[in-house]
Amino acid sequence: MDGTLVDTEPYWIDTEYAMADKYGGTWSQEHAMNLVGNALLESGDYIRVHMGIDRTPQQIVDELLDGVVARVQDDVPWRPGARELLTDLHAHGIPCALVTMSWQRFVEPILAQLPVGTFATVVTGDRVEFGKPHPEPYLTAAAELGLAAEECVAIEDSNTGAKSAAAAGCTVLCVPHHVPILQGEGRVFAETLSGLDAVKLAEITSTGRAEGAPNT
Repeated sequence: MDGTLVDTEPYWIDTEYAMADKYGGTWSQEHAMNLVGNALLESGDYIRVHMGIDRTPQQIVDELLDGVVARVQDDVPWRPGARELLTDLHAHGIPCALVTMSWQRFVEPILAQLPVGTFATVVTGDRVEFGKPHPEPYLTAAAELGLAAEECVAIEDSNTGAKSAAAAGCTVLCVPHHVPILQGEGRVFAETLSGLDAVKLAEITSTGRAEGAPNT
């Protein structure tokens, strides 16, 4: 979701800097980028250590969520082409799952702005034992769609997410945004979701499935 459907990373980063100011810690853009795509509690532990603040990972995550949920309720910054692609996939009867390491209370205000039924299932970070880059989130989503992961296409904006999807067996359409994504087996690349529909998505990813190799 973050970085693929919506560009909420600036919300997270602003909240991280605000926490550093509040508790007398230190933070940097490099540290912020290291958290992109990670499970929230892992990010909370990273912040505790590298920001140097006397808060538990759970306390850090709760405060982060308070900050970004408030921002999302005011304005959802959609990525170009994201809603249009979801609408076209739904019109073609292609079931979609949302797989995000954000927690449910952050996801809810974003889902509220999409038509009911846009996602057949939603897998959030607080629903799985192991977050990305572990394959569990994508394996869970595929199972809830009634499909094998090998039958699914994942769209990812981070290397952490791409690792998770590829390890599960998905073909991965990589659309890098804030952080780079490495080349790898079963990964295909696009610069944007703009102009992408169900037919073009099938065309782009079929090459990756057939060859099992990175393509651009």
